[in-house]
Amino acid sequence: MEDNLKASELVLANDGSLYHIHLTDSHIADTVFLVGDPGRTALFEELFESVEYKTTNREICSVTGIYKGVRMTALSTGMGTDNIDIVVNELDAAVNIDLATRRPKTEHRTLNLIRIGTSGALHADIPVGGLVASEYALGLDGLLNFYAHDEALFEKDMNDAFACHASFPPQFQKTYVVKGCPKLLDTVAYDCIKGITATACGFYAPQGRQLRLHTAINDINQILATFNYNGHRISNFEMETSAIYGLSKLLGHNALTVCLIIANRVTGDFLSDYHPQMRQTIKTIMDRVVEEGK
Repeated sequence: MEDNLKASELVLANDGSLYHIHLTDSHIADTVFLVGDPGRTALFEELFESVEYKTTNREICSVTGIYKGVRMTALSTGMGTDNIDIVVNELDAAVNIDLATRRPKTEHRTLNLIRIGTSGALHADIPVGGLVASEYALGLDGLLNFYAHDEALFEKDMNDAFACHASFPPQFQKTYVVKGCPKLLDTVAYDCIKGITATACGFYAPQGRQLRLHTAINDINQILATFNYNGHRISNFEMETSAIYGLSKLLGHNALTVCLIIANRVTGDFLSDYHPQMRQTIKTIMDRVVEEGK
């Protein structure tokens, strides 16, 4: 990488902030909560004792404030690993690149990226309304294949075992497995259901749903649900975690996903009004971040 990044590579808005997230280093707390829904950042703002900064650009809304004496940022990503690619890269650029000189800083700043999202369970014993913490992320999306990386950073043996188990057709992207941050898992999600979270590149066929188009793999949910690697099973399906875990690992940040289960793909149950549970989940995890910081 060149030391001096070109304007076409490090793209900035007119105010000198990152082009999509509209943030600079000073706007971002060490703990950043990532949510998909832009409206969900308002739940954080309601809980903050004071708001320091907020901005909105397209589906990316962010607010930084103080909660019980601790500075935090909440930022919406929208849906999908393509959006995560933008958000995580720009968060890292904001804190680890001098935007004025367009050169990487000499000292690395590490962020704690905590996704609080919704998901569908792949086993009957994981109830709607329950919380699943992603001990590992299985990427079905292919995003990390575009980045040069050391295979030792990822869980190669687990991924090889899954590839053998699934035997996907050759046109499918190579999968990858990334481990979440053990410290965040222990301090923030200690009482959650633990599992491997499968990240899909879409909501319908990539997650086994059929409307007017048929799926290329008719039993993808069964393939995922029957995988077991040394006692680790694939617990749930969503659309962001593998990119968050993979990019965080490559860029030197800590990452964790906690998902509220709103659908069970085995029993067919669906939690239509999950907003009260989501509000409580957000408060609980914020409280645990505060406790960890004491």
